[in-house]
Amino acid sequence: MAKLHGAFCACCSGDTALFHRRQFLRVVGIGGATLAFAPGLALAAEGDYEAMVLACIDPRMQEPVHRYTVEQNLTGKFSQFVIAGAAIGVVAPAFKEWHKAFWDNLATTIQLHRIKRVIAIDHRDCGAAKIAYGEAKVATPQAETETHRAALAEFRKQVGERHPQLGVQTCLMALDGNMEMFS
Repeated sequence: MAKLHGAFCACCSGDTALFHRRQFLRVVGIGGATLAFAPGLALAAEGDYEAMVLACIDPRMQEPVHRYTVEQNLTGKFSQFVIAGAAIGVVAPAFKEWHKAFWDNLATTIQLHRIKRVIAIDHRDCGAAKIAYGEAKVATPQAETETHRAALAEFRKQVGERHPQLGVQTCLMALDGNMEMFS
């Protein structure tokens, strides 16, 4: 069997304990120096952050939502909660078993991150909207808009009742990332 590793590989060298200690010390030293000269790189779990972004699980929306947060200068400044339907998943009776998970997470991010607002991003052609409200409620662009507008208004109302100190931004995103703001 051919030797696949070099002389300095921990599994092939005769002095593995020395190699592990040296490697560990090297990594610790580099990490410590990095933090000493670039303290901004060490982000804390707790702190003052801008927002929580509520988005849908739909894989088509991952990149458009990411692009939006970058455009809004939110990189590294927000927590995220992803659930089927976004705001629909939080307020629709069809998904009532999920509601507590969102509200508990929001309370936690308020406590840990001291966020200032919640940004709820629903999206067009949402399967969860069809499940929650039925095909007819999303059959036309106008019906779809009104269904999301109502769910987002209910979401805004519930956030206001539970956490009146928070700002709430609600919007409906097209699959191409274009946004229609509702707040």
